[in-house]
Amino acid sequence: MRNITKIIGLLLLCTFNCSYAQNEKKQISLKEYIETYKEIAQQNMKNFKIPASITLAQGILESANGNSDLAIIANNHFGIKCTSDWQGEKYYKDDDAKDECFRVYNAAYESFMDHSRFLTTRNRYASLFLLNITDYISWAQGLKDAGYATNPKYPQLLIKIIEDNKLFELDSAKLSQNYIQLTEDKIVKASEIDDFELVTIGDNNRKVFLNNNIKFILAKKGDNFYKIGLDFDMKPGELYHYNEFPTDYVLKEGEKVYLQPKRRKGSAEFHVVKAKETMFSISQFYGIKLKHLYKKNRLVEGAPAILGDKLWLRKKKPL
Repeated sequence: MRNITKIIGLLLLCTFNCSYAQNEKKQISLKEYIETYKEIAQQNMKNFKIPASITLAQGILESANGNSDLAIIANNHFGIKCTSDWQGEKYYKDDDAKDECFRVYNAAYESFMDHSRFLTTRNRYASLFLLNITDYISWAQGLKDAGYATNPKYPQLLIKIIEDNKLFELDSAKLSQNYIQLTEDKIVKASEIDDFELVTIGDNNRKVFLNNNIKFILAKKGDNFYKIGLDFDMKPGELYHYNEFPTDYVLKEGEKVYLQPKRRKGSAEFHVVKAKETMFSISQFYGIKLKHLYKKNRLVEGAPAILGDKLWLRKKKPL
């Protein structure tokens, strides 16, 4: 009887651990990757004249559909390595050689943007821009000839991804309005900033958005809490409190400013910590109160966010 009980206990433990491991390793599907990034690729095609099909196929191939460590931790979807002019954060991993340096980005769209800049600012890729923007076959071969990849089958791999998934249709499709271009260097997915209502106060037009069902605005250049308070008939102290800002905090252009208290739970199940992120920035991104972010992850308040750690946003971290 004791042996049977022991066996049942081991089976239950294995079931829990296996289930937990599967959740930990949930992969992004090829279809999900295409749906998530196809319009960023199209936006870059508009700005940089690189076929969207080529950009997306390279991202799929280089990042394993966004599932590579480099994509998850460093937001680097194209395997772009550090160069002497790179001033950003760095991530080191073994590749062609041991402990190679790769570029780190704050968000995936920055990786797509940098990939486009990389191709348009290096002389060896200049001949590509003489090609027809819908000629993905010549572009794929041209990338190999210019030295983008060492794999002799690189063009065939790109072409197969493009044709199997009909990515060539993106090169002639009209760009939808699912993405908003905030500045020359920054685009955001419209579904991440759902347009809630337009509030007009005096001579100021301010768009109010929803995140985690909480109203917020994007700070404009020169904004401060007193000015925003006047626009929305609020006290500056309320804005400090709702956003958990210190009283000496200086607003940055484009960052979220919540007009209501943040919530006890985030808008996603979990988040993997990326470079430059802090517990506060993650709290602000998901609209979850900082103290609850710490509690859900069984962390002491004030503990830093650790690169690559999985932070739970809705349920408490399993023991």
